[in-house]
Amino acid sequence: MILQFIHWHVSPTIFSLGPVSVRWYGLLFAMSFVVGYFIMLRIFRKENIPEPLLDQLSMYMLIATVVGARLGHVLFYEPESYLAHPLDILKIWQGGLASHGAAIGIIAALLLFARKTRQPFLWVIDRIVIVVALAGFFIRTGNLFNSEIYGNLTQLPWGFIFERNGETLPRHPTQIYEGLCYLGIFFFLLWYYFQKNGKPRPGFLFGFFLISVFGFRLLVEFIKEPQVNFENSMALNMGQLLSIPFIIGGIILLARKPKITK
Repeated sequence: MILQFIHWHVSPTIFSLGPVSVRWYGLLFAMSFVVGYFIMLRIFRKENIPEPLLDQLSMYMLIATVVGARLGHVLFYEPESYLAHPLDILKIWQGGLASHGAAIGIIAALLLFARKTRQPFLWVIDRIVIVVALAGFFIRTGNLFNSEIYGNLTQLPWGFIFERNGETLPRHPTQIYEGLCYLGIFFFLLWYYFQKNGKPRPGFLFGFFLISVFGFRLLVEFIKEPQVNFENSMALNMGQLLSIPFIIGGIILLARKPKITK
């Protein structure tokens, strides 16, 4: 049987109790931290790293992800609007999180964490990107439930008609494309880590993550709807321009020669 488009009208809200609503996006966002914590716990135990260090790391990650993603959206996509109404920056529940901002925030936080705990930065981030890739899958699934960040019009049989947004024509479900890509990257990184018995070459996992995640992001943006109006006149949109430095950084990490220890 050939698919004849998918009519997507799923509510982003799971249930409500008075003024409080539990939404799919929030649940999946929380799951990314919970599942990621237990994966990191296994890694820490494998390498005999004190578990209290993981609790500190988790707090750094939570703050860096939320603050970085929010400020990234504010600065990269709608600076004029938020500068005119600065208190709106705090209204995270109204939406507006940027993955590139989260990436910058996480890198900055892990630099601070590594300095404070005297752990090698590459050791920390090589392991963190494993669960970050999985978080990308959860977050893009949340975007799907929110009927947001979808693609251009398509006649492919798996096109989604996002009816809750008033759409009547099928579009690329780019949330699914990205989510499945990130899930595949997660499985590869986890497999490679254990394949190397918890001792991958420093910087390899981080470099591969940067190239694969942001490389795919650069490509999928060609079939995405612009997030803000000013992107309509750009050859490469903001998401693509922000992806390029991360890709270059990943290439540098993979190309560098490992240090020879005596």
